[in-house]
Amino acid sequence: MEKVWKIMEKHGVPRRDLYDLPTSKKRFLDKCHYRIEISGVERPSTLEALIDEMEKRDVPVHRLISMVMGATLLSDDEMEQFARMAKDAKLEVIVTPGPRTLWDLGGQVRTAEGALSGIRFRGSDNLAYVIADIKRAIEFGFRGFLVVDEGLLWLLNEMRKAGDIPKDVVFKVSILAGHANPAGAKVLEMLGADTFNPVADLTLPMLAAIRKAIDIPIDVHVLLFDSFGGFNRIWEAPEITRITAPCYYKIEPGVSMGSLYKPWVSPDTLAFIVREKVKTAETIIGIIEKNYPEAKLSKMGAKDLAIPKGT
Repeated sequence: MEKVWKIMEKHGVPRRDLYDLPTSKKRFLDKCHYRIEISGVERPSTLEALIDEMEKRDVPVHRLISMVMGATLLSDDEMEQFARMAKDAKLEVIVTPGPRTLWDLGGQVRTAEGALSGIRFRGSDNLAYVIADIKRAIEFGFRGFLVVDEGLLWLLNEMRKAGDIPKDVVFKVSILAGHANPAGAKVLEMLGADTFNPVADLTLPMLAAIRKAIDIPIDVHVLLFDSFGGFNRIWEAPEITRITAPCYYKIEPGVSMGSLYKPWVSPDTLAFIVREKVKTAETIIGIIEKNYPEAKLSKMGAKDLAIPKGT
């Protein structure tokens, strides 16, 4: 094992999970430790409720994971309105291209055993469809996108480097990509990920090992759907902040993703849930401030956020 450990370390991967839980010295560009991310901001009406609740509670929200039902399903008017509202509120928007899962009739991933192969786009046609949806969103001013396929991530990064899409576009790798160790995190960083969401059930030593291996922000679920395991890590937030900075805290309660992020879900339901998420963010921030007061929370509108541009 000693020989194996030395080889791993030679390639920038910690030899073991870091049980000593070292304090991360890495930070966002504004020198802060953590930020707040809220998922499921599906429509302009959902965003309106979030902004209202955020202002009522004086809670900074930095990033929105939006249109999880699929950006294709929003009209041009809705896309334009969403981008304008987010720009005015100084909120980063990570657009979820869609429809999904595979953009066609492929059914393997929907079987119990086929799901183990993960969510990947089938063939070049489907790569073209998702790129076209991303380019549509870019035309409305959006600059952040959720990615689940490493091949697509590589291609988008090559496009960004070549100027085929704007240089300021950012890519976040989803929890659905299923990465859970320092080597996988390094691969994503090498392929062009600007931020990434590991699986939600990692221990603190596992998270510490990932932080040592990469520099990009780590997106950590403190609440997650019952269908994923119903994780609740609110009281771990101070330690997670210390260990994994720079990090985003993700708040995503509910029964399941499939039951919530659909175009037929009532806008009133989405508005209620997003208000609850802002309330939870307030609780998380309060616990961190009391138990790890050294931690700094980014202010609204930090310069490195992918806030939508004017169209």
